[in-house]
Amino acid sequence: MNEREFAEIVKNTKKTVLSAIGKNMAPRFYHAIDDAAQETYIRAYRALEKNSFKGDSSVETWLYAIARNESIRMNKKFLREEEKSKKVSTLFDETDGENYSSDSEDMEYMQEHISLLPEKYRDVLFLSSQGFNIYDISQKLGIASGTVKSRSARGKKIILENIRRESHERQ
Repeated sequence: MNEREFAEIVKNTKKTVLSAIGKNMAPRFYHAIDDAAQETYIRAYRALEKNSFKGDSSVETWLYAIARNESIRMNKKFLREEEKSKKVSTLFDETDGENYSSDSEDMEYMQEHISLLPEKYRDVLFLSSQGFNIYDISQKLGIASGTVKSRSARGKKIILENIRRESHERQ
């Protein structure tokens, strides 16, 4: 399969692929329609290169199925990202660190983001994630409790910005 042949397939099936995506992608994820279409054609191209298309149906029907599956896959991916963001926001609703989730996956995710912070924020949030309250953190780090609160708030804000940017870059 050469580029010209594939370009002809894309030209002839674009409406069908976009229709499949539109019908199967959740409306709130419509911002990713182009990504789903691109991924559909990448998957199709790779399959055609490997001679995986058996010809049991028309190319158009085959691409419709790929687009439908890709839309469903992207819906699931975006839902997982929304859930992850909600968990992070919930974790950050607590200011004293006592109600952080004990779920190891959540904690691992949070520790990963905390480790990227500048030291003064990282130290406060690390201790907070370990269950220490503001007073204990203040004593351990030798800083005022107001400083603990402000560094905690600023560190949380930085992490949320990083997560949002990371999520946006994936889309």
